[in-house]
Amino acid sequence: MENKLRMAIDIGGTFTDTVLIDSSRSIVASTKTLTSHENPADAAVAGARKALDQAGVVPDQITGFVHGTTLATNALIEKRGAVVAIITTDGFRDILEIAYERRYSQYDINLEKPGFPVTRDHTFTVKERMSAGGEVLIDLDESDIPQLTGALQSGGIDAVAICLLHAYANNKHELKLRSLIKAACPEIAVSISSEVSPEAREFDRLSTTVANAYIQPLMQHYLGAFELQFKEEGLQCPILMMTASGGMTTIGTAARLPVRLVESGPAGGAILAARTARMCNLDHVLSFDMGGTTAKLCLIDNGAPQTSRHFEIARAARFIKGSGMPVRIPVVDMIEIGAGGGSIAGVDNLRRLAVGPRSAGSEPGPVAFGRGGTEPTVTDADVVLGYIQAEVFAEGQFKIDDKAAAQAINETIGKPLSIEVAEAAEGISRIVDENMASAGRMHAVESGKDPGGRTMIAFGGNGPLHACRVARAAGVSSVLIPVNPGVGSAVGFLHAPVSFEIVQSRYCLLSSMDINSVNDLLDAMRLEATDIVRLGAADAVLKTTRTAFMRYRGQGHEIEIELPDRQLLEADLESLKVKFESAYAEQFSRPVPGMAIEILNWSVTVSTGNLNEESQQSQQSTESRRVIDAEKSVTIHCDVDSVNRSAGVISRAKLKPGDELHGPVLITETQTTTFVASDFTARVDAQHNLVLTRRPGEVL
Repeated sequence: MENKLRMAIDIGGTFTDTVLIDSSRSIVASTKTLTSHENPADAAVAGARKALDQAGVVPDQITGFVHGTTLATNALIEKRGAVVAIITTDGFRDILEIAYERRYSQYDINLEKPGFPVTRDHTFTVKERMSAGGEVLIDLDESDIPQLTGALQSGGIDAVAICLLHAYANNKHELKLRSLIKAACPEIAVSISSEVSPEAREFDRLSTTVANAYIQPLMQHYLGAFELQFKEEGLQCPILMMTASGGMTTIGTAARLPVRLVESGPAGGAILAARTARMCNLDHVLSFDMGGTTAKLCLIDNGAPQTSRHFEIARAARFIKGSGMPVRIPVVDMIEIGAGGGSIAGVDNLRRLAVGPRSAGSEPGPVAFGRGGTEPTVTDADVVLGYIQAEVFAEGQFKIDDKAAAQAINETIGKPLSIEVAEAAEGISRIVDENMASAGRMHAVESGKDPGGRTMIAFGGNGPLHACRVARAAGVSSVLIPVNPGVGSAVGFLHAPVSFEIVQSRYCLLSSMDINSVNDLLDAMRLEATDIVRLGAADAVLKTTRTAFMRYRGQGHEIEIELPDRQLLEADLESLKVKFESAYAEQFSRPVPGMAIEILNWSVTVSTGNLNEESQQSQQSTESRRVIDAEKSVTIHCDVDSVNRSAGVISRAKLKPGDELHGPVLITETQTTTFVASDFTARVDAQHNLVLTRRPGEVL
């Protein structure tokens, strides 16, 4: 049988991860390269070459290629996008300024408003009006279009976000306006709300369309150049892009709707954690992905990551909802904070030790990398504490300079606070670990869940190194480190489905729903989504998931209720009511009797399913447990009692199912290190995962 090879490349803020798997789903090569920020594709090509050399194959042998990148997210956060203009309905020029008509922090006199990348002088209006039901009330007035296009050209506009009132119900005017602008200004990219986010709620719809327009020229150029570079390398298969929802789509669709690429890399990590949870029969999991720039935490229940239809970018107040730029797209619901190996530590004006969210990234990187970095980072603290073994760190790409790391920590933190270097390094570590644990607890509480009884699945370049410390702070007693954790998100890409979700607003009361009209709407949405998915999976068997967003009449938020995958019948109305009231009671303790139920939005997702889903789940190893002695020992600064201790060091490649080690021990591999703390025991399960279990109350 032909050995089909598939490659995944995840471009992060610090490292670019590359993974190559074969037909048996085994990883045949993986590597990390420093991200090249001037042209991110350069690091991707370098990583691909290294992986292909490891496997002894050439590019034209690759039959599947998946790519995820932080470029879209970073462009929005760092305000590095296009010059954007807004066009909306006459009388609604100030939608962005009015927003939700509230302050996210009511009594903060220094409140910083979310920053939108459009100024008011670049906001234009046109005369037209559509009703909420899609009826044309005022035809689009085309007489002012020449003046409008002239203003766009003279204003140096790169992209336009069109968001007309109630365009989700009837997009006739948006389509016409786009064609008129493209005819007069073919060089300007145009995003229309009825394609980007065809849902009710004007502010969210406009904000999402603005975000799409803001990054569209950048992403179109990047994706075109990325595709060309790999074609020149000899790649013949199409490139699929990872999306924020945990699915994949084509480069063409991604270039048209780049906002769906926001958080695409972290979504791959959630896919990996969900798959690992299913394989290990873990019902309740906390996914912990710590890289060089950020840390991401996600709740996974019954083998599926928690999802959402609302996401905020670049919050002004890191943990406060409403302080960022909202986008309404399907996303894997997670919390992300600026806490990675490259997070910079320092002393603030109040003489307090602070860590992040600024990161040294890959250029120049931590001081210990010897690439010009001068500010101490979390990785520098880990080096000083003895947790990083220089000879195996990051595949030996750097000569780790522990003396430079110690000196930077001493000069920046030790001397100003009059503490020893080890104490300063421990302070950096404890603060960043508590920041991550606090984020996990907050995310769980906001979802009405408890992190305490969950298993943490840790991965990423720094996740296994910090997992025990974060788990202890979060009240988690069990940690699982999967195989190849250092490139976990890229591995997750290779287990994601090719999928596309379409959401459409169509208001109706459940009791008086026009079933034929709704069936026609859902069929049209399915056909549109299927056409997109077929571009990336021409012959695959597809599945369709249909959802209604339901609420009691007059409420402000909806509950997602799954619909049967067939034509709706009159008899389904009662079962939908029962499903909604059951879901409502589960979330709010009781239903509300006698209240009318309404449906605001409809969703259709067409998907190939999980491409590499194994048919059998893992079983516990039947081999007897063997306590293993480490190959050598090093001195570390213990994270439990803050004294120097001897810790064992062993290569993960030498461990077998049933092997057991008692902390403190460092389990090394080419792309990361797992630190088993003094109060944890590590065991290798039947699938070669490391299972770390805390020994509570043990005296060291």
